[in-house]
Amino acid sequence: MNQICKLFNIKYPIIQAGMVWCSGWKLASAVSNAGGLGIIGAGSMYPEVLRGHIQKCKLATKMPFGVNIPLLYPNIQDIIDVVIEEDVKIVFSSAGNPATWTTILKEKGITVVHVIANTTFALKAQAAGVDAIVAEGFEAGGHNGREETTTMCLIPMIKDAISIPLIAAGGIGSGKSMLAAFALGADGVQIGSAFAVAEESSAHQAFKSKILSSAEGDTKLSMKKLVPVRLLKNDFAEAVAKAEAEGADRTQLLELLGRARAKLGMFEGDMENGELEIGQVSAMLNEIKPAREILMGIWEEFVSEKNRLSDLTFKNYS
Repeated sequence: MNQICKLFNIKYPIIQAGMVWCSGWKLASAVSNAGGLGIIGAGSMYPEVLRGHIQKCKLATKMPFGVNIPLLYPNIQDIIDVVIEEDVKIVFSSAGNPATWTTILKEKGITVVHVIANTTFALKAQAAGVDAIVAEGFEAGGHNGREETTTMCLIPMIKDAISIPLIAAGGIGSGKSMLAAFALGADGVQIGSAFAVAEESSAHQAFKSKILSSAEGDTKLSMKKLVPVRLLKNDFAEAVAKAEAEGADRTQLLELLGRARAKLGMFEGDMENGELEIGQVSAMLNEIKPAREILMGIWEEFVSEKNRLSDLTFKNYS
């Protein structure tokens, strides 16, 4: 049995990423009901808002689901308390040191997965006792690795370095790319952008439409002096690029970013002044569909392509 399916007790080794302003209980429950692992993104939620999403998700699905927790969250203790009190069984942690919270979560019987972007942090996460690792390549949307290592290079390096299950992320939005990730050594995949435009995604319709109209080269990794983040190009992204080109320091970039910039764009629909976090795979997306249809389309293409490759024969020309 596939290690990821066994670890989470799911049918398909497909995990929906915990995206800010996109992944509330509706999306998480839809993905879980379809046989994948739905994730509630706590990064955009106050503790009691998160509690409400967890409770609604439990009512909407009897299948496993998880919560993504950015460990740099200012009210992290309150978020952890909510997760424990609501008996969440799976936590994906990111953006911080997993050693601080992994033991506490695992003592409560919670399966812990940590998101990394390089080998050093993969080894630290494994040493901290996590049950699996998400290795996220440069193509991914949202917060990203400073090394700019692509998924094609990152996955085999992490696979060689660790002994626990590996989930690939970054640039994966189809069955073909899922199969490629498995060929590189992944045991499962985490998919964000493709689910950001699902019917059940809580993203603003204007954001979904902008994603669908985006083309190759319309995203860029920005704000490396803060936390690198991949954004769709708009007036805000251009202002960031101009500031960086002029040598803006961390303080100046923080002032430009301000507060709730991602909410302004992704949730409230301001397509020019908001922060629009999405991956390079956005250029391949062209339709809003139910999460179940997205997941099954990826899985069916994965199986089809796997069968096609197994039928290939190569003539020896030597």
